[in-house]
Amino acid sequence: MDPLSALRDFTIRGELENIVRFNDEFRFGSDYTFPVSVPTAYRSKQGNLYTLETLVYYIKNHQVKHTDYIQNARNQGIPSVTFPDRKPLIDYLTGKVSTSDSIEFLVPQNPRFPDLPLPAVEEYRPDDGAILDADDVVEAGPVHDSAPDSERGDCMNLIRTSERPLKDREALLECKGRNFFAVLTASTRREEERQRMESQQRKDGLVAKSRLMSADERGLGGYGDDLGYDPAPKPKMKGGKIGEGVPIILVPSAFQTLITIYNVKEFLEDGVFIPTDVKAKQMKGPKPDCVTVQKKFSRDRDRVVTAYEVRDKPSALKPEDWDRVVAVFVLGKEWQFKDWPFKDHVEIFNKIKGFFMRFEDDSIESAKTVKQWNVKIISISKNKRHQDRAAALEVWDRLEEFVRSRSHA
Repeated sequence: MDPLSALRDFTIRGELENIVRFNDEFRFGSDYTFPVSVPTAYRSKQGNLYTLETLVYYIKNHQVKHTDYIQNARNQGIPSVTFPDRKPLIDYLTGKVSTSDSIEFLVPQNPRFPDLPLPAVEEYRPDDGAILDADDVVEAGPVHDSAPDSERGDCMNLIRTSERPLKDREALLECKGRNFFAVLTASTRREEERQRMESQQRKDGLVAKSRLMSADERGLGGYGDDLGYDPAPKPKMKGGKIGEGVPIILVPSAFQTLITIYNVKEFLEDGVFIPTDVKAKQMKGPKPDCVTVQKKFSRDRDRVVTAYEVRDKPSALKPEDWDRVVAVFVLGKEWQFKDWPFKDHVEIFNKIKGFFMRFEDDSIESAKTVKQWNVKIISISKNKRHQDRAAALEVWDRLEEFVRSRSHA
């Protein structure tokens, strides 16, 4: 493409900012590169061809008053566009007109001899007697290539050195003015909804599977029905092992804590923190008494998924349910542990893994009491939601490590 056509194309597309001068060249994005002093096909009414430098400076400053434009161009040593050429030139470059009488595209020259014009090529017509005289005799014989192989190779190399790649494999996929982010968002949302529905359908099976696995690990069998419930009473587990049934995670019921029964499922399963007030407005119906969560992301893909029950009413737990409590998200207040069946904080956090959620820029005073307990402090950002996944994964790692230690206690 010639410099004038390239400049017109970039002007019409509104991409003049992509025309950048680098030393003695103008770079048209990644598409074209031309010398700044190359003559264009636009001839002024004074008879000279405008250079690419003149046209680029003019199109980027055509809105400036003509006298100021002349002065600024002179200060920068750039030839200016004359006043009679201003309007016809701007009309052509902006696409208002498709052609102009001032445009004279140059005839391509011989690449090996740039100073010599290309030889005239006449059309061959077999019936035209002017081509061959009557006395001319053409003898049949082998045809020999008049150009040596070395000269032909030099011509091909010269052509290749003049070529510039316009598009590559990645550039062909780029569509100017198009954004496919909405397509990615929609497909991701559909995939998450599908996984959520499958997870909901498997929830009951996972709960029953967790109960069966817990019984097998402790050497207890003989469940009375297919769902894992034994009609005969079982003795209460003593010591430090986990009790029979699905493990329980306790969360505060107060809204001033970061993790509640409203948003615990999104945080532990999806690795995304949603404020409690926002999630409460989105939730339809009354607040649930129990939420089932499971670990959806893990470094070990072959690990068996275990379900956990999340509750926020410790007073509703039966005495045998306390053996199933494996973790608690603490509020940092003493009254949270009122009427718990433990004598002090040391016994609580020896049998139950404690977590305290805080924003990373909160004051130290907010965790002053918690630092005296055997509790893992998890910090998250107020705005950087992409960091929530790492925090949730740390909770799962600490919890699974604690559960394994209790199972082998």
